[in-house]
Amino acid sequence: MLFRKARITDVEPIHGLINQYANKGLMLARPRAMLYESIREFTVAEEDGRVVGVGGLHIIWEDLAEIRALAVDKTMVGQNIGSELVQVLLDEARELHIPRVFTLTFQPGFFEKCGFRHVPKEEMPQKVWKECFNCPHFPNCKEESLLIDLA
Repeated sequence: MLFRKARITDVEPIHGLINQYANKGLMLARPRAMLYESIREFTVAEEDGRVVGVGGLHIIWEDLAEIRALAVDKTMVGQNIGSELVQVLLDEARELHIPRVFTLTFQPGFFEKCGFRHVPKEEMPQKVWKECFNCPHFPNCKEESLLIDLA
């Protein structure tokens, strides 16, 4: 399994991976425009030249980043690709000297297994919520907030 930074040519496979879960209400959809604009945030898992997993590290501020849009091809679930992607993204945060990483998720159990802990959304800085205003679930969001301290 190869883990690498995403390329422009990965946008369609990334879009497909995310939407396979978004269509089931298991994660938020991401429009292609957002993927193109933020391609540098994404890391992909590639096997035999095929993108089989994706995750993004979005920097919020000097001391906080978010793991977002984590998805694994449904045919590859159970092979630790998701947890390996999380570790790659956490390593990237460490390299950038970002001491805390959070996620907003409908799958909190997965992130707990990766070392994240629940935190009340209200304790997160206002900058975290700037994209929430455009979300179809706002203001009745059911995502849970989890955080990991890297320092």
